[in-house]
Amino acid sequence: GCNPLAETGRSKLQNQRAVLNQQILRAVRMRAGAENLLRATTNNKVREQVLLELSFVNSDLQILKEELEGLNISVEVYQNAEETFSIPLVPLGLKETKDVDFTLPLKDFILEHYSQDSSEYEDEIADLMDLRQACRTPSRDEAGIEMLISYFLQLGYVENRFFPPTRHIGVLFTWYDSFTGVPVCQQNLLLEKASVLFNIGALYTQIGTRCNRQTQAGLENAVDAFQKAAGVLSYLKETFTHTPSYDMSPAMLNVLVKMMLAQARECVFEQIGLSGIRNEFFTLVKMTQEVAKVGDVYALVDTAMNQEPVKENIPYSWSKLAQIKSDHYKALAHYFIATILCDHELQPGDDEDQQEKALSQLYDHVPEGLVVLAVLKDKVQRKQLGKAHLRKAIVYHEEALRVCGLCKKLRNIEVLQEVLTAAHKRSLLKYAQQETEDDFLSLIQAPDILPKTEHKVETIAPQFSKVKVKDFFHKLGPLTVFSAKQRWTAPRTISLHHEAGELGFCLKGGSPVQVYCLDPVCSAAAAGLKEGDYIVSVGGMDCKWLGVNEVLEKLKSVGKQPIELEVISCQDTAASLHSKSATYSMGMQKTYSLICLAMDEDKTDQTKKAPLKLPFLSWGTKNRQKAASTLCLPSAVAGSSQIKKKLSPFTLLNSESSLY
Repeated sequence: GCNPLAETGRSKLQNQRAVLNQQILRAVRMRAGAENLLRATTNNKVREQVLLELSFVNSDLQILKEELEGLNISVEVYQNAEETFSIPLVPLGLKETKDVDFTLPLKDFILEHYSQDSSEYEDEIADLMDLRQACRTPSRDEAGIEMLISYFLQLGYVENRFFPPTRHIGVLFTWYDSFTGVPVCQQNLLLEKASVLFNIGALYTQIGTRCNRQTQAGLENAVDAFQKAAGVLSYLKETFTHTPSYDMSPAMLNVLVKMMLAQARECVFEQIGLSGIRNEFFTLVKMTQEVAKVGDVYALVDTAMNQEPVKENIPYSWSKLAQIKSDHYKALAHYFIATILCDHELQPGDDEDQQEKALSQLYDHVPEGLVVLAVLKDKVQRKQLGKAHLRKAIVYHEEALRVCGLCKKLRNIEVLQEVLTAAHKRSLLKYAQQETEDDFLSLIQAPDILPKTEHKVETIAPQFSKVKVKDFFHKLGPLTVFSAKQRWTAPRTISLHHEAGELGFCLKGGSPVQVYCLDPVCSAAAAGLKEGDYIVSVGGMDCKWLGVNEVLEKLKSVGKQPIELEVISCQDTAASLHSKSATYSMGMQKTYSLICLAMDEDKTDQTKKAPLKLPFLSWGTKNRQKAASTLCLPSAVAGSSQIKKKLSPFTLLNSESSLY
């Protein structure tokens, strides 16, 4: 990872994000305490004081949320350092987390579950913790992506080795919501995996915004990065169906995927026009449809951002920027078609049929009384329709400038103002160059332009298989056998004596080998060997990873001397139970319900009753009995404990945590 103390613009933003997260956490706790007191007290004077305190805390939370939004729209920091004249692209900030100490829980589990000396695994545990710490400050390049993917894949091994499906081992993961700043705390490793995936997607967006958009290679890299970001976020949405925080909810991820694909589409358009746009009929027709496609895609993003429940948590400036880009690119489409009509009169040598066909493809319908071929041939009609498109382009430009001026965050982005102003002036100049005598007589309204593209933009699924990782805890044995799902007896020592060159049993399987066809009267059976036992050691040499032939060679090499085997037996094969939060599920029914947030600092009293009235929550009756997620909300409620023998939407697997 990068140096966390480096004074770069990106590290400063992440440090500010961490500070804001802590301030939001304190404010949420204060509000929770005030609400508890408000419900508990009957003294009117106390109630008045508490209500006053609540109003102050809520105001403070709103201010902190606005500051966090300011960090999310600080796009200049992430752009390429070269001088550019392009509308900024929006990156995602990395999710922040707290330190996690794996040492004691994993060592205890190794001793208790695998019956091995846990001190032999101190280096492996330290490597895991170092990798996690490095992933908090990944470099903004492919090396950073590879490191995050390595940790994500390593978590797959750790989950299978140390996290049984029926209980928690005491490791608490805390991740802060990227948009609200409110923390989610769970003992479920799937929260860690989902958050790392989100950060992989976020890092791709930061790589995309950093690319030099003044070069062909830079734009190609930007398009690739945004498509990969959309692929990772889409994979997160489809794979982790019950997400624990707003920024990873299905609705929010759906919007983020659309936004990344829109930015990829924008870069594709810039790529087409990078070498310059020739003032030629068919070239302008193609550019008109391409830029209309960009405007149409951003219009869909703007619509998605203004839908519930995303509207309440998406940064306001992001929504306004999507609206501005939609208006800006629609204006460019009308400007291009106006240029076609005003600057390119039909010449004797031109192909009328081709021009008529190309122009017809731009419209769903032409204004009443106009025919495309007649417009091409009639100079007056060409001018009138061209000026109608210019008027519509000017209207779109003015709307983009108006919205930009109303948003405080966007108003301060100088390059955005410059691009919008320059495009507006160009349309005004073009309109001023046309004859104006017939303006009051022209009733033609410019028709909408049909978007069309020849360039495909789609999500690129993450290629985890390209990153090779080695299981840190390889020494425990093959994962198919030595996993948290299967319980084994402690190793038993069997003193084996050869009987006339026979072992008295056969071996089968891969690694480790398994005993079968055991002769019940042989010396091995008398010494305690059982059918189905796994041999983990021969003569003090570990053989968990050895096959049948290698183990037989070791047994034969001893000759007639007694040899000691260490064997283990399977205790149970308990079925895996689905976890109730951030569920890693393929093919399961998807339910998404809102539930309060579990925190790690305060412990829950198991004997308390759940409160009857919980404000700030909205519930669907369908999901009450099958709630399988926790969602952290910007509002707070009083502490609550699990209700035994009854599944409630307010029940958390994390029984050692308090509810907020």
